[in-house]
Amino acid sequence: MTAPVPEFPADFLWGVSSSAFQIEGSPTADGRGPSSWDAFTREPGRIKDGSHADVATDHYRRYREDVALMAGLGVGAYRFSVSWSRVLPEGHGRVNRAGLDFYDRLVDELCARGIAPVPTLFHWDTPLALEEEGGWLRRDTAERFAAYASVVADRLADRVPMWITINEPAEVTLLGYGLGEHAPGRQLFFDALPAAHHQLLAHGLGVQALRAAGAREIGIAASHSPVWAASGTEADREAAELYDTLTNRLFADPILTGAYPDEAFASLMPGPVAEDLKTISAPLDWYGVNYYNPMLVGAPQEHTSAATGTAYAGIDIPPGLPFGIGQIEGYERTDFGWPVVPDGLRELLVALEKRYGDRLPPLYITENGCSYGDGPDPATGRIADARRIAYHDGHLRALHRAMGQGVDVRGYFIWSVLDNFEWAEGHRQRFGLVHVDYETLDRTPKDSYAWYRAVIERGR
Repeated sequence: MTAPVPEFPADFLWGVSSSAFQIEGSPTADGRGPSSWDAFTREPGRIKDGSHADVATDHYRRYREDVALMAGLGVGAYRFSVSWSRVLPEGHGRVNRAGLDFYDRLVDELCARGIAPVPTLFHWDTPLALEEEGGWLRRDTAERFAAYASVVADRLADRVPMWITINEPAEVTLLGYGLGEHAPGRQLFFDALPAAHHQLLAHGLGVQALRAAGAREIGIAASHSPVWAASGTEADREAAELYDTLTNRLFADPILTGAYPDEAFASLMPGPVAEDLKTISAPLDWYGVNYYNPMLVGAPQEHTSAATGTAYAGIDIPPGLPFGIGQIEGYERTDFGWPVVPDGLRELLVALEKRYGDRLPPLYITENGCSYGDGPDPATGRIADARRIAYHDGHLRALHRAMGQGVDVRGYFIWSVLDNFEWAEGHRQRFGLVHVDYETLDRTPKDSYAWYRAVIERGR
């Protein structure tokens, strides 16, 4: 029998996470406008199982049931996102009061259950009207984000103890604008860098807007991964360093140090960069880390066959990029194919502490989770997702080790509370502590739900 996870501080915050587009459904209800992801899911071939998120888990109508499930877990906080186009259907200008009322009701329901609401203002779903004008390639999208942040905070700041400006700007930049795998489906490669700068500027302007509206405890949720070179060759080391810069430092450095990691990157950014960096680096109350697995990176010249022009040695080299991603061997994998490397979380957190030192505010793990497709037993209905329990058990132990090495971590949010629409994968991947039957929308807590409840109870 596995020993209980180590003891965490009594005030450690235990939470769960979700995002609006992945669970809410009701894409036109009560005046909501379309988002970039609504349009993306309608393009043939974009979503691997051909599904869309028009219903998702129907959280928009079933939020009370879902909050009751969170209360049953005993979590101290729920990290959700606000749909920008539900509040501002065109992305700016006219406020949709009915859409804002939904989040008002959700926050009240959470508070009534003793759960702290932790809203994320942008979790990838850009209002379609803004996207069609250029989206994050345009500077005024950042300014419109700040105006939107003011609208939400004016309504909710009296009851919300923690705020997140933007979720994973690296993924929006690289997958959405660089490689075209996510909305809006652009393949701009390095010409996508303005999207990075404008999201960072939006974050900084959003912090200003939130503080002006009386919001407190403001942070960002940034994706981070340790980056491992595929070999000891100089070319592979340089490729890994470039990938680390693009996915980790390009976003963290401006926020935490007020500078881009390399002058070459700063020169590629649009606008008055030096002035913008003063806004981007406004002090934060905390910094959120989303961790899933390390990345193995190699250089094209090291891993491409001259005879056939194809990648080998497990490194996939996308056309037009100076690096490729490989499969990390020797570890178990989730159903998504991601390696399960719990100590990668400790490695990452210790590296962040070493790199940023006193500039690093207290940390929260704002996402950590795994996809496993375990379903109900036909006879008993039980969902025995032992692999998910082992995953979170291992990552909590790694997190505890990082804290023992001096890293200041204040909380842990599991991704995700419910099975949901998993972006370009559609409904094929299941991350939830609660199983959702997409035909009936019935919710069934998995064994991992009971396990996490026991962890939280012991922590008290």
